[in-house]
Amino acid sequence: MKIKQVFQREGLAVLLVATLAACGKSEPQDMAPAPVQVSVMTMAPSHLDITEDLPGRVVALRVAEIRPQVSGIVQRRLFEQGTEVRAGQALFQINPAPFRAETDTAAAALQRAEVAFARAQVQTNRLQPLLDADAISRQTYDDAASLRDQSAADVAQARATLARRQLDLKFSTVEAPISGRIDQALITEGTLVNSGDSNPMARVQQIDQVYVDVRRPASSLESMHEMLSTQNAGKGSGLQVAVLRGDGTLYGAKGRILFSGVNVDAGTGDVLLRVLVDNPERELLPGMFVRARVVRQSYDTALTVPQQAVVRVGGQPQVWTIDTSGTARLSAIELGELVGRSYRVRSGLSAGQSVVVEGMERLSTGASVSAREWQAPVAASVSALR
Repeated sequence: MKIKQVFQREGLAVLLVATLAACGKSEPQDMAPAPVQVSVMTMAPSHLDITEDLPGRVVALRVAEIRPQVSGIVQRRLFEQGTEVRAGQALFQINPAPFRAETDTAAAALQRAEVAFARAQVQTNRLQPLLDADAISRQTYDDAASLRDQSAADVAQARATLARRQLDLKFSTVEAPISGRIDQALITEGTLVNSGDSNPMARVQQIDQVYVDVRRPASSLESMHEMLSTQNAGKGSGLQVAVLRGDGTLYGAKGRILFSGVNVDAGTGDVLLRVLVDNPERELLPGMFVRARVVRQSYDTALTVPQQAVVRVGGQPQVWTIDTSGTARLSAIELGELVGRSYRVRSGLSAGQSVVVEGMERLSTGASVSAREWQAPVAASVSALR
C-alpha cells in the first residue's frame, strides 16, 4: 500500500513538470520592444541675427540755446514751458521802444541824404551844358560832381544804417531758431539782457528724432562694417537697432546706425556708435540711459536646435536624429552661438532632418521610435531685427 502511494506521488510530480515545460514552450522566445515615444523637430533654415545689448545715452538731435541779439528789458514770455515750438515762433519780447525810435531816426537821416543827393544831381546836370560851352571852368564842374558822388555815398550809408536799425527792432522779438520742445525759461520778465550774455534765455531741443550713443569693442567693427555695406547696397536703410528700457522691454522706436567713431578709447578699446532713432511719441528724452540691441552677426539660412536637444558625449555635442525608417541614431554636430535657448548649428545637420527634442533619455542606437511634432514653449522671443 505504501509503495503504491509513493508511485502515485511520483507520477503527479512528473505530470506537473511536463505541464510546466509545455507552458514554457508555448511563449515566444523574443518579444519585440515597443517603439519609444519622442518629440522631434524638423530642421528648417531661417534668418537669424546675433545681437548684443549695449548701454547707451540719449542725445537730442539738435539743441539751440536761445540768446538775445540786442540789449534791453524783457517785457513778456510768449511760450508755455515744456511745450513744442516751431521755427520762427516768438519766444520773448524785449522792449522795442528804443529800437523803434532809432529806426525812425535812421529813416529821417536817409530822407535827408536823399534830398541832398537829389540837389547835387540837379546842380551837376545844370553845369554840364555850361562846361560844354566853356562858360565855367572844369574845376567848378568837378567840384559839383564830387559833391554829387559824396551825396550818393551818404544815401547808401543812411540806407544801411536804417536796415541795421530795422534789424535790431526785429531782434527785439526773440524767435525760436529750430522746431522742438522748449525747456523752462531761464529768465523772467523785467530782466535786463545783453547780446553778450553767457547764459541762455531758454533751450529748444529737437527730439522727434534722437541720437543714442553707445560704445562697442573696436574688434567687432569689421563684421559690422560688412553688414552696413550689405544693407546700404540693398535697401539703403542702414543697420537696424532696437532700443530697450531698463527692464528689458522694447520701446516702440526703432533706429539705425549712422556711423562709428574714428577714435578708439585707449583705456577700454571701445569706439563710439551713433544711432539715429525715430521718437514720434517723445518717449526718449535727452540724458536718459537706455540699452541698444545691436546686431553683431547676421545669417540668412541658419539652422538652430533647442538647447535641451543637445547631449554631450565625452565633451562632444551630439543630437539624436531619426532616419526615414524611424530609427534613432546619434549624430555629432558643431555648435555656434547660443541665442536665447537655441544653438546655431555650424555643421553636422542639414535641412529636413528630424532631431529629437524630448524623450532622448530612453533612446539607444538603432531603437525604433514613434515621433510626434515638438511644440516650443511660449517664451520671450529672440531678437531678429531685419
